[in-house]
Amino acid sequence: MGKRIISQARGHGSKTYRVRRQAYRYRINYPKDMEGEGTVINLINSSAHTAPLAKVKYENGIFFMPATERMFEGQKIKLNADDKEITPGNISKIKNIPIKTKIYCIESRPGDGGIFIKTAGNFATVNKITDSGVFILMPSKKEKKFHEECRAVIGVIAGHGRLDKPFVKAGKKHHLKKSKNKLWPRTSAVKMNAIDHPFGSGRGKNPKSKIAKRNAPPGRKVGLVRPRRTGRRKR
Repeated sequence: MGKRIISQARGHGSKTYRVRRQAYRYRINYPKDMEGEGTVINLINSSAHTAPLAKVKYENGIFFMPATERMFEGQKIKLNADDKEITPGNISKIKNIPIKTKIYCIESRPGDGGIFIKTAGNFATVNKITDSGVFILMPSKKEKKFHEECRAVIGVIAGHGRLDKPFVKAGKKHHLKKSKNKLWPRTSAVKMNAIDHPFGSGRGKNPKSKIAKRNAPPGRKVGLVRPRRTGRRKR
């Protein structure tokens, strides 16, 4: 008798495949209406995030954001900095940020609290400012256009070099992945038995491409999910 494949078990939800809520108790974003100055009251090590988090207090409350390199407790940061206050840690609208400045935690739409670039050691660069919007060079080396009213944090996220140190032991990686509810170790589908996965047995190790339906349940949604194209690319 077969059993549920891993994607079905994860979709069903159980203690085995459920992240600790305590790990994600810190929500990273900044409020919509921010004026004046904020103070970094604490730097926090969160197991669910790759970068240390800064706990910032301002006149209307407290919020959390990824810490900037060399940020320290007690540091004052500008919450709506202009073009004369471009220093690491300050939050500013990207229309006020000079070209070639490194930024992170960029808003996708004005007021959403920061969506892009939030992992340790990461940053994007302001590439050009036009009438249609601000073009930012992302870490993937691709350019993306943003609304000029979107906000971002000046500087580079702390925690650079975290991938330089090897895990050494499988146990360490196990506990790291478990804290974030990541599936590890990842077994290739063609290495499984036919009863455990649609791609199982791997006869010839060359499974046919399978296009999953958009609303397919966990377990059926394997292979190509909403692909833009299929087949071999013609040259």
